[in-house]
Parts: sequence; C-alpha cells; structure tokens
Amino acid sequence: MPVLTIFLVIIGVGVLLWLINRYIPMQSTIKGILNAVVVIILVIWLLSVFGVLDSLQNIRI
Repeated sequence: MPVLTIFLVIIGVGVLLWLINRYIPMQSTIKGILNAVVVIILVIWLLSVFGVLDSLQNIRI
C-alpha cells in the first residue's frame, strides 16, 4: 500500500473524528470512549498494513 494512501487515511480519520467531536453533542465520557476506540482501530490497521501482526502470529508462547 502506498505511503500516500496511508497518510490520507490517517488524515481522513482525524478530520472525521474532529467533525464528530466538534458538531455532534455527546457526553465527554462517550467522546473519550469513541476517540479511544477509533485510535485503537487505526493502530491495529497500521500494524496490519506494515505486517507487524503477521510476524506476531509466528511467535510461540
């Protein structure tokens, strides 16, 4: 996946999250949970794009 696509996805998610936080009225705890979930999903997606999650499957405990 090209680096430009990765940057565009990160910027798009950031703008979307900013719009939701700015213009949709919610409790601050719900906003915090929503922000945390979106960041966790984005980090997991980035780890999978860079192949880190694939290499973790080969580790035996």
